[in-house]
Amino acid sequence: MRSLDEIFAEKFKKRNLEFNKKELATSALNYPAVKTFIAEHSEISQTVLTASLSNLYKFVQQKEHPDKIIAGYEPVLSFNKDLNLIEIRYTPTQNKRSKDSILSAKRRIELIDLPERLKDIDLNEIDQSPERKHVLNELAEFINDFSKNKQAKGLYLAGDFGVGKTYMLAGLANLIAKNGYKVAFLHVPSFIASLSRHIKSNSLQEELEHLSSVPVLIFDDIGAETLSDWSRDDVLGVIFQKRMDNVLPTFFSSNISMDALEEHFAETKSGIDELKAKRLMQRVSFLSKEVIVSGPNRRGIL
Repeated sequence: MRSLDEIFAEKFKKRNLEFNKKELATSALNYPAVKTFIAEHSEISQTVLTASLSNLYKFVQQKEHPDKIIAGYEPVLSFNKDLNLIEIRYTPTQNKRSKDSILSAKRRIELIDLPERLKDIDLNEIDQSPERKHVLNELAEFINDFSKNKQAKGLYLAGDFGVGKTYMLAGLANLIAKNGYKVAFLHVPSFIASLSRHIKSNSLQEELEHLSSVPVLIFDDIGAETLSDWSRDDVLGVIFQKRMDNVLPTFFSSNISMDALEEHFAETKSGIDELKAKRLMQRVSFLSKEVIVSGPNRRGIL
């Protein structure tokens, strides 16, 4: 596969640029970036300069009048000691590197039954209202712990509808992804409702393994789903158990407290089983710390 440098060089060569050596020497050698490059390479001789005038002139032209064919890249000078020639290399611009970094981070976040706009939330730009300050401090503390320990304990954000739990966890997910780690962020009610599709496509086991092992997992709106014994014990229970065994960071958002979630887990379509609910909640408590989120319903103004 040809390099970008070769592709760009070929495209410029096709333009059949004609050069006047005197013009080359005057315009190219006096250009600030060229003068700096030469000053930094004392090994470059007059013979090398003469042989490189065409490249130096192209460099100046591309710096002063960027061409569409190099959009997103900028020319830099490089001394090829083997050829005794100053060449042009092309490197991504700062703007392109920033955009590429953002795209890479977004690819590391898997949203399951949640809107793509959550990938655009910046944790540092979230409104630090008095009701949210302690929550954001908890998230910041996790980030600090996670940078040193990839088995840091997650959080269980409990609060009323619309106070920003999902929003803040999305900001957390984006920051984790920017730091190079994969995050799965799933809407629990929709996920539970879609289990039949996974069964039909024979992909359930693969999905459970994935959610059990992803570096950071976020359960959004847990407690709002309708459970059967099977979805509670063989789906959520399996994921919780494996993540607990491997001490993997796990987060939850819910409209109900941990105590209320235990009651929710106890009641399924087939009856009430408090013992299994208690066992499930032991795993949730191991994986996360409960944090109460208060404040007004901010849905639509976040």
